[in-house]
Amino acid sequence: MTSSALPRPESQIEPPPPLGPAEYLAEAVRIAVENVRNEGGPFGAVVVSADGRVFEGVNRVTADLDPSAHAEVTAIRNACQALGTFDLTGATLYTSCEPCPMCLATSLWARIERVYFAANRHDAADAGFDDAVFYRYFEGTDADRAIMPVSDIELPPAQRVAPFTEWRSTPTRIEY
Repeated sequence: MTSSALPRPESQIEPPPPLGPAEYLAEAVRIAVENVRNEGGPFGAVVVSADGRVFEGVNRVTADLDPSAHAEVTAIRNACQALGTFDLTGATLYTSCEPCPMCLATSLWARIERVYFAANRHDAADAGFDDAVFYRYFEGTDADRAIMPVSDIELPPAQRVAPFTEWRSTPTRIEY
């Protein structure tokens, strides 16, 4: 046996090439279908970190009785927990369906660099997942926001900003 025929040590084996956007998106769709078979909603998401690590999330809203357990949010939570950070700068989110406003906002807060999706909001509406009221709430008129009024209540200024005053005076705070 020649030395070239000897197996290389594990540390020298090259990892498989990363998947492309279409393959990651296909994986998000695959896990969404699997999630339906496991009593979850028809949504799946994959976060690929800047260094190529992959984290999945599925919709568990009804299974966990948690309205925030959308696939994108759970994938972002999984990535953040595993990476030990709330900042996913450079990461890409692949999701089986166009993200709702909550999932888009979560992606922005996590500093996701790019989002790809398969089905759009109209496909979701055709399946009974109509988020139009939420889009109108943020994009529409005051009448569109009447479904859930949001308003401030006048408090003394020092009381109103007390949490921020405390935050600014805490030297151990973690900026975000």
